Amino acid sequence: MRSRVTLVLAITAVVLGGVLLVPTAYARLASDDSGGGGGGGTSSVAAPPPSPPPPPTLAAGPVSVSFKGEFFSWALLDRKTGKISGSPNMTATSSTESMIKAWIVSDYLRQLGDKEPPAAMKEAARLAIIDSNDGAANKVYAAAGGSYKASSSSIPDPVIQRAIKLCGLTDTKRGNVKPYTGYWSFTRMSPRDAARVGDCIADGKAAGPKWTKWVLDQMSKVRGTTAAKDQRPSSGGGRWGIIDGLPKSITAQGPVSIKNGWTPIYGDGDWHVNCLAVTSKWSLAVMLRYPIKTGLDYGAKVCASVATQLVTPQPGAALKVPQQPVGKL
Repeated sequence: MRSRVTLVLAITAVVLGGVLLVPTAYARLASDDSGGGGGGGTSSVAAPPPSPPPPPTLAAGPVSVSFKGEFFSWALLDRKTGKISGSPNMTATSSTESMIKAWIVSDYLRQLGDKEPPAAMKEAARLAIIDSNDGAANKVYAAAGGSYKASSSSIPDPVIQRAIKLCGLTDTKRGNVKPYTGYWSFTRMSPRDAARVGDCIADGKAAGPKWTKWVLDQMSKVRGTTAAKDQRPSSGGGRWGIIDGLPKSITAQGPVSIKNGWTPIYGDGDWHVNCLAVTSKWSLAVMLRYPIKTGLDYGAKVCASVATQLVTPQPGAALKVPQQPVGKL
């Protein structure tokens, strides 16, 4: 009897072992089937697609311009890091001309807080930027508390002093060119400080929370060219310079807000040409002085050339995609 029981138990164990063995063995065989004739028990996995490159922007880099004139300087401020790069003389100063109108308008509107300006003053602020209208800018400047006292360059100008304080300017001072001492257009500013002003306007310090978007919007709508038909004694076309040097891959990312300044009436025989542009990523200023006979177009093209050379990556540059290792299972 005992031997029968032993036999039955042995048979049962064999049957159960076979049932357990079959799926285990099948699973092992399936995992070993790599489709390569049993070669090593591994399989290749496709590399993940490379991440798309970041969109083009302006970044610090070498700039080479065959410039014929007295003064050429530029500065680029990275608005994410706050780092400023530029030409070796980016702390040297020149007259701001109409470039400073963007600050004058911002300073006036910030003082209003949430209040609306009178319709005539709001229109003057708009024309001061989009048409670089001198008469309109004078009205806004006076309303902002500007001082035309021309007896001494040491007399503080409240509008300019606030720019120095709010925007952290280090090289800016009141102009001292007779008979123009005290005029806002002859404020002495470096490209480094001009780039800071652009950043100050864009980040909201200059015009305040209610008016920043409005100011940047007007700066993006600046109109008119360097052509004689667009240039008038007290206003003129100012849509040229940096904006012309930017590829569509940058301008398509969002508005580019600009304000240029230019005049040949200074008494030194030079064009004084300044270009300022600011986006959500950077602020760029280029400042020039060169012989009047060379023409306004020359300065506009120099500003454009600086911007083009700072585009990163350069259009058409080969994209290097790092090799991804092939994974093994």
